[in-house]
Amino acid sequence: MQQLLQKKDINSEELATLLKEREAGKIDFILVDVREDMEYKMGHIKGVNMLKPTTTFAQWAESFFNENQDKTIIFTCRTGSRSAQVQNVFAQNGHKNAINHYGGIMSYRGEIEK
Repeated sequence: MQQLLQKKDINSEELATLLKEREAGKIDFILVDVREDMEYKMGHIKGVNMLKPTTTFAQWAESFFNENQDKTIIFTCRTGSRSAQVQNVFAQNGHKNAINHYGGIMSYRGEIEK
């Protein structure tokens, strides 16, 4: 499982596996949904730790980056596009453990909460 946390991108099946491992206390990471509030309220992946909308990226990115420099962060969104952009900015600025969930919630077959 640790090897999945070393990747730049993970798919939905890998994310579901990681969420189960985290629930069992075997690994740790932060799952961040970067969609907008309205999208999030329509349904989000069970296990998301927080919502950080991309429209307010400039307001939260620097402090979130600094506070979580040593943590593994997985970004997710609707299709993987916005989360890839956020992951890329974090990686370009030196965050070593930023991962994109490509395919996003549209490809996710695990549990969804509303």
